[in-house]
Amino acid sequence: MTDYSTIDVVHEGAVDWLTLNRPDRLNALDATMVGELWDYFGGLQSDYARRIVVMRGAGKAFCAGLDLVWFKSSQAGMPKGATDRGPGPSLADIVLKMRSCPQAIISLVRGAACGGGFNLVLASDIRIAGRSARMNAAFVKLGLSGCELGTSYFLPRMVGTSVAADLMMTGRFIHADRALATGLISEVVDDDELEGAARSLIVDLLATSPVGLRKTKETMGLAACIGDLAGVIALEDHTQMACMQASSFAQTVAEFGETRIERG
Repeated sequence: MTDYSTIDVVHEGAVDWLTLNRPDRLNALDATMVGELWDYFGGLQSDYARRIVVMRGAGKAFCAGLDLVWFKSSQAGMPKGATDRGPGPSLADIVLKMRSCPQAIISLVRGAACGGGFNLVLASDIRIAGRSARMNAAFVKLGLSGCELGTSYFLPRMVGTSVAADLMMTGRFIHADRALATGLISEVVDDDELEGAARSLIVDLLATSPVGLRKTKETMGLAACIGDLAGVIALEDHTQMACMQASSFAQTVAEFGETRIERG
C-alpha cells in the first residue's frame, strides 16, 4: 500500500514525517487508519535507509483514540455482546511493529492523545509534548480494564507503579507539565515549536552511526525484559561487539579524539 487516505507520509532523506490525517475526527482511529498504520510500520521492518520516524497529528489533536462513531456503526446488527475485530490488523499489531522496527520513533503530542492514541505515544521511543498536550488511558472509562495495548507494560516502566496505577485506574488526564515531571515525556515546548524541537533532536540522532542507533533501540527493548544486571551487561557486551564489527569503530574513535583536541 502506498496511497494512504488517513495518514500522510513525507520522506525527507533518512527521516519520515508521519501525520495522522483525520483532523475533522481529531485523528481518531477507524479501520482504515489502523490498516494504513499497520502497512506503514510493517514496511519499515527491514528498511535501514529510513532511520527516524516523526509521528504527529493534523489539526489540534494527536489522536483522540478509537472513533466511537465508526465503531458504533461497525457493530450495528451484530448479536448483543459480540465484538468483531475483523480479519484485518489490530492496533495491538501496530504497537508491536513500532517496537520491532529499527527506526527511532519520535512522537510530537499536541492536544488530546487518548486511549489508542495514547498507546501510539507510549510505543514511541522519544516523546515531546506541546503545552496543550493531554493524555489518558481511556479504556477504564468505557467499562474496560485500564490495561490494554501494552499500557500495563509501558506506563509502570516509564513513570513508576503509583503514577501508572493512578492513570490506569482512573482514566484521568495527564498534562504536559506533570508528564515531564514523571518522565513520561522528554521535553515540553510551545505547540508551534514542536517541529523545531523535533528537527533539533533529529540532528543529534543522525549524527550517530546507523547501526549504533538501531542497536540502541533494540538493546533497550531487550534489556527491559531481563531481570538481572549481569544479564543486561552480557547483552550490552554482545551488542557492542556487533557494532564494532559492523562499522569503522577505530576510525570513529580516532576522529572523536581529534575533535576533542581541536576543541581544547
